[in-house]
Amino acid sequence: MAASSLGQPYLFRERGIPTGNRIRIIIINGFIIWRISAIFVSQSIYFILEQQTGTKMREYIDLLFPSLNDELISVILLITGLLAVVSLGLFITGKVYPQMNLGELKSRTKSWWIMSAILFAAIFISYKLSYLFFAFLSFVAFRELYSVLGFRNSDRRAIFWAILAIPIQYYLAYIAWYGAFIIFIPVVMFLLLPIPMVLKGEVRGITKSMALLQWILMLSVFGISHLAYLLSLPDLPGFNAGGRGLLMFLIFLTEINDIMQFVWGKLLGKHKIVPNVSPNKTWEGFIGGVVSTIAIGYFLAFLTPLSIPQVLLISALIAIGGFAGDIVISAIKRDKGIKDMSDTIPGHGGIFDRIDSLAYTAPIFFHFVYYVAY
Repeated sequence: MAASSLGQPYLFRERGIPTGNRIRIIIINGFIIWRISAIFVSQSIYFILEQQTGTKMREYIDLLFPSLNDELISVILLITGLLAVVSLGLFITGKVYPQMNLGELKSRTKSWWIMSAILFAAIFISYKLSYLFFAFLSFVAFRELYSVLGFRNSDRRAIFWAILAIPIQYYLAYIAWYGAFIIFIPVVMFLLLPIPMVLKGEVRGITKSMALLQWILMLSVFGISHLAYLLSLPDLPGFNAGGRGLLMFLIFLTEINDIMQFVWGKLLGKHKIVPNVSPNKTWEGFIGGVVSTIAIGYFLAFLTPLSIPQVLLISALIAIGGFAGDIVISAIKRDKGIKDMSDTIPGHGGIFDRIDSLAYTAPIFFHFVYYVAY
């Protein structure tokens, strides 16, 4: 009797609930929590935006953030509310199933709390601050990648040239020079970076250095810089959320896809996709994450100028792109025998560990929206 109940959660052992039903119980409890939270968040948004319009509260918001419209306030409350729901769900699950390892998911959730707070501050305090913030993220991600991958001493000058490309790329995003923005790193820097390596005269290992440096620049700077360019997109008639709304749509869907693929994988995952690269990635988690991301994207369609079919398509592409970015970086870390890119965020790894998915989803989302709507 004792042996049969050993693996059961302590809250369910006394009630005689079989361990085999734990997934069903988690899903039902999670659905109840989600419904209650959704009602609370939606009613809070309604109260603030409808009942308090024209009051001192709204006047203060308009004074501090004149470009903060109702759509963006709704999303800020929604993101904060959902993060709170996830945190509460993790707390309850940890109590119900103390033997369940939730460390990675808790780490991801805490990181997204920090990232969301910084992002909100950067976006709504100043446009210029937003560009500096994303440029700083690119610089830190670039530094983490070249430190892990390793370069020759003779490559230092080429690395310096690559770092100089960061402010140039973000300036092109700031002034919305689309033509120069999309060719500067893929074409101009691709042709220029080998020159300082060749001039050094050290040919041993030069092919590897050329390939690695350009790849790092594409991933950490070119990919991430599309986040900043979203803020430079012009306003469209009838579309009130603007570039901020597009940015929040992209980041939130990338974030929720990351979390939902992990959650569904933990709940239902049996069939591993790439066990030698990322053992926790399963087909059940991947499919569950894609479906969840599409569903949430549908409800956030008002943040984009896209039609519903287009929103559903780009939501699926964001989910797939986020998965691709995650496993590519996981493969690199496996190859180097490391768990994290760095310890920039104590207890949570490096900056690029937190934004690796965005390096893939940002260019996918940006060029889709630019082609369809602009």
